[in-house]
Amino acid sequence: RSSQPLTGPNRKRCREDETLLGTVVDEGERGFIIDTRSAQAAKQARMTGGGTEPKSSYPQWRRLHRPLERGRPLQESFIKLVEACNDTSINMDRWLSRLESCRWLSHVKAALSTACLAAQCMDREEASVLVHGAEGTDTTLLVTALAQVILDPSCRTLAGFQGLLEREWIEAGHPFHLRCAHSAYSHARLKQEAPLFLLFLDCVWQLSRQFPFSLEFGERLLLTLFDNAYASTYGTFLCNNEKERCLCKVKESTHSLWAWLNQPGEKKKYLNPLYSHNALVIWPSVEPQSIQLWQGLFFRWIRASQYLDEAWAEIQRLVEGS
Repeated sequence: RSSQPLTGPNRKRCREDETLLGTVVDEGERGFIIDTRSAQAAKQARMTGGGTEPKSSYPQWRRLHRPLERGRPLQESFIKLVEACNDTSINMDRWLSRLESCRWLSHVKAALSTACLAAQCMDREEASVLVHGAEGTDTTLLVTALAQVILDPSCRTLAGFQGLLEREWIEAGHPFHLRCAHSAYSHARLKQEAPLFLLFLDCVWQLSRQFPFSLEFGERLLLTLFDNAYASTYGTFLCNNEKERCLCKVKESTHSLWAWLNQPGEKKKYLNPLYSHNALVIWPSVEPQSIQLWQGLFFRWIRASQYLDEAWAEIQRLVEGS
């Protein structure tokens, strides 16, 4: 993963970048560059100093554009969805119309599709893959993190998933402070806000629903991560990058969310009692009927989870007793 190359309107070259990517692929092999912007957006970025990798300078690399929303449109989609979920006065037809118009499930499908593309390039083509958008701290991390969950069974364990979040989101510099400054209930409309991390968690929930035995952790962990990204008594998701966390002495001044989650008494609450190690790649379906609304999150404020919690506890009891 990386940020965009700074070719600019004069099509500048960076010999170091060319050499670096040249050493990744052997002679006769090819790699894939997945750009999470549209071709038009990438072209516009070139006028302000950014851009894409020119074919002439990267002959062994093929560029694929898979546009993903990352800014205000994604935040507006999140807001519209929450508003629709909280409106209990509308009938089913009106509800389905509002669900479709907010386009949240379309964003989920696009994210999973792009992650599957990256995973297929690596697993089936045995090719190297570079993923980038603009800064490389938003949709880029969404795709690389999801691709690893799809490909790597160790990332589907509780410890491995925590390591993935630390590596792909926290250390890689996703700006949590800017992106999660306000929830969908806020009237503020700051252009820096966008629920990219929530979109990632939703995609992981889709994977857990389609492959209920393959993830060691359950929905409760994903809900806890969502809550802590927006409001937390821990320092794990504070600030925008490692530099800010060092300057604010976050590790010295706060407690880690991971340390709390990994206490034996707490850890048990987040484990999936149906988990069975699956060494295979898990290929999710992205057909419309396969992508479902995450009711455990979006309906949690209007629908009691008592019966689901009781069912989950019963599953745990039966598994432990067998």
